[in-house]
Amino acid sequence: MVRPGRFAPAVFFAFAAMASPSVVHAQAAPPPPSIAPVPTELEMAKLIWSTMIAVEQANVSGNYSVLRDMAAPSFQQLNDPARLAQIFAPIRASRIDLSNTLLLAPTYVGTPQQIENGAFGVRGYFGLRPTAVGFELYYQWVNGRWRLYGIGISPQPLATIQPLGTDGAAPPAPPAPSQQEGRRRRN
Repeated sequence: MVRPGRFAPAVFFAFAAMASPSVVHAQAAPPPPSIAPVPTELEMAKLIWSTMIAVEQANVSGNYSVLRDMAAPSFQQLNDPARLAQIFAPIRASRIDLSNTLLLAPTYVGTPQQIENGAFGVRGYFGLRPTAVGFELYYQWVNGRWRLYGIGISPQPLATIQPLGTDGAAPPAPPAPSQQEGRRRRN
């Protein structure tokens, strides 16, 4: 025996789906996992923010295995958690709170550069006070998502990387990050 109202939620959802079919069809299909999409400005910022918070959490906890496991396979092969702890020791010693980077939009130095098929690099900084955080990050398209491929993070005096001045000059490029690992340069 069927009790009244037992199938009401299923009937409601079926009716709602029929009443608004344009919502279902309005969404663009994601690209196949093998085709790397060009990240939008928001997607790029989210990649950078998530990387910064992953490094901050690894620095605070002393556990770099999650940061490593979320990275591209080639990064994982080159960097075990102990090596990552060693690489990020200067950032930990500087006591910079990388979670503060979530409060600002990244400022880019140049445009993202494709370094090889399915991988790109982006450089920039977060204008935190009194110490800015410079970054050079590389991502690779793996199984349908961007994954960390190489990383460089360096604290920098804010005075060395000011935004566009009154003369219209571009900000100077941040110094090469000292903790850059997990990728090979191609010349």
